[in-house]
Amino acid sequence: MSMEIGKVEAIFRYPVKSMGGERLEVAQLGWHGLAGDRRLAFRRLEDRSGFPWLSASKLPDLLRFAPHRREADAPGDLPSHVRTPEGQELPVFGEDLAAEVGRRLGAPVEMMQLRHGIFDDASISVIASETVREIGRLAGHSADVRRFRPNVVVRLLRPVPFSEDEWLGGVLSFGGGDDAPAITVTLRDVRCSMVNLDPDSACSSPEMQKAVVRAHENTAGIYGAVTRIGQLAVGQTLFLRAATGEMERG
Repeated sequence: MSMEIGKVEAIFRYPVKSMGGERLEVAQLGWHGLAGDRRLAFRRLEDRSGFPWLSASKLPDLLRFAPHRREADAPGDLPSHVRTPEGQELPVFGEDLAAEVGRRLGAPVEMMQLRHGIFDDASISVIASETVREIGRLAGHSADVRRFRPNVVVRLLRPVPFSEDEWLGGVLSFGGGDDAPAITVTLRDVRCSMVNLDPDSACSSPEMQKAVVRAHENTAGIYGAVTRIGQLAVGQTLFLRAATGEMERG
C-alpha cells in the first residue's frame, strides 16, 4: 500500500560532472537516471586511480562553469557549449575548454562521454527541502539546495527534517498509477566537502558539512535505483510504498 508523502518541488540535472546544474520543469527518468545527467566529465590524464574524474572537491571553480545547449544539432540531451566564469563560451568537446580547466587545476584533463553516466554512488538522488533548511539553520548559512546537487527536491506533507531515512528499502513513485516512474530507495546520501561550496562563488563554508555531521551522521537525502521509467515533473505527487517490514510494523 502506498501513501502520499509530498510533492516534487524541483528537478535538477548536471550535464557535466561537478559543473553548474540545470533546473528543469520536466525530465525523463531512464534506467540510468535522468536523461542527460552527468553523461560528461573531465578525466584527469595523470590520475591512475579507479576514479580519475575531476570533481569540484578538487577544483571548486568547476561549479562556476555553466554547460548549455546552443546548437540545435547537439546530440541528444548533451550541452553544446560551456560558459566559463568569465563569460566566455567554449565548445564542450573543444581543446580550449580542456586547456582552461587544466590550467586552473594545474594538470591536463580530457572531456569524456559515458553512455550511462558518471556517478559516485547511484544514478538518482532525492532530498527533502525541509532537510536542506534544517542544515542551513544549524550551520547559520543560506539553505541553498544547489549545495547538495540533488536530482529531485521534495516538499513533504509532514515537514520533518531527515524524514528520508524512513524511505530506505521502500519504493518512491512519482505520480499515481501502476505505470508511474519509480525508484527503490537504496542508500542514505553520505556527504562530502562539496556541500561547503557556494554554487555561485565556489567559496567554502566548512560549517555546512559540520552541521550535517553533527545533526545526522554526515548523511542528508537518499540514493535510489530506477525500477520504472517515465516522465518526472515539478508538482507531481510523491508516493511511498514502505519496505515490507515497515508496513508490517505499521
